[in-house]
Amino acid sequence: MQKHLLNRALLTAIVLVAPFAATAGPNVITDWDEKAVATIQGLAPAAPRIGTTGATRIMAVMHLAMFEAVNTVDAKYDGYKGTTKPDVGCSQQAAAATAGAKVLIRLHPESAAKTQQELDAYLAAIPASEAKDRGIKVGDASAAKVLALRADDGADRVNAYRPVTQPGVYTQTAITANWEYAEMTPFVLTSNSQFRPGPPPDLRGETWAKDYNEIKEVGEKNSTKRTARQTEDAKFWITAGPAVYQPVVRGIVVNKDMSVVESARFMAVTSAAAMDAYVAIFDAKFKYEFWRPITAIRNGDIDNNSATERVANWQPIDLTPPHPEYPCAHCVQSGAMAGAIQALLGTAEIPEVTLTSVTAPGVTHKYTNINTFADEVAGARIYAGFHYRTSTIIGQDMGKKIGAYVAENSMQPLKVAAK
Repeated sequence: MQKHLLNRALLTAIVLVAPFAATAGPNVITDWDEKAVATIQGLAPAAPRIGTTGATRIMAVMHLAMFEAVNTVDAKYDGYKGTTKPDVGCSQQAAAATAGAKVLIRLHPESAAKTQQELDAYLAAIPASEAKDRGIKVGDASAAKVLALRADDGADRVNAYRPVTQPGVYTQTAITANWEYAEMTPFVLTSNSQFRPGPPPDLRGETWAKDYNEIKEVGEKNSTKRTARQTEDAKFWITAGPAVYQPVVRGIVVNKDMSVVESARFMAVTSAAAMDAYVAIFDAKFKYEFWRPITAIRNGDIDNNSATERVANWQPIDLTPPHPEYPCAHCVQSGAMAGAIQALLGTAEIPEVTLTSVTAPGVTHKYTNINTFADEVAGARIYAGFHYRTSTIIGQDMGKKIGAYVAENSMQPLKVAAK
């Protein structure tokens, strides 16, 4: 079931598109972002071990390496985890492309030959020169630096989640996903639990009863309480991973006509925020191990709350993700993106982004405000029957704090010495 869910999410995500009216010419950062998403998501059936969280980690490492490369050529920001020695005479294009490709080759070996071919073609379009040769060397060094920093971060830890059960009693046997990321070293956060929320609602309280009864009604597979738009949103957001979020970030970069180094920093910060959000999410999820609606509602007679009525055959709109409920992962992820982007731009307003999804055929969603985007994602998880309202509220708040923290505490503009 885990492979089915992860592959479905990846294959669904790849068809999410963001058509933008580009105002600038080709940008090496957005070029390689698009290549990487297509490579990682497109080969999901051949490499199911990656999953959405693993794919997000690859994107973060890649964007940090490209940032290091172009910031070496056009030093505008503090380096990631250390200082950057300027090399103003080399090609930014060659440096960034090489850095991005080298990370993909190392972290996604299944596509190494394809990525090498794409790099060769990209570099062939850059005229031969000393600057190009130096750029390639800078890209190699930048990739090596960031890969070394992340070599022992815990992402390769073998999943050893211990199912909750009693001797001799059957429990579901699908592997619980993403347990290994709960203790992964963050990219920017000071600890995995830095933004850990308090516990989920007390099962004996009014908040739990309210959350329970809301999702029992609007999150049920064939609910008549859900509006047509709520059903549309629920189906639209049955997906996760870089292909959901990267087109939004990429479109902002293109439409704002950012320079290469500004593009690199913007995408590195948002990618690091996305991965740190996952680390924080799974730290909290496996701390609290709160039950999903499909479990709670089918066991509504054992929660010691007289206001919750059991429904023996209750089902959500789709397959429930195979990890604990609290907090809502989609909400933390979209919240982190919103928090980072708002901190970087100084506003929640963004150039118009248009997305489509194969799980909602013929539907187009447009956004001009990143908080509106995040709100839609959070609501969709309630309507899909996956998350309680309290979990979405706390998750979104947690994500926005993470995004803002990453934006404000990494890769800051270099300070100009007073004259």
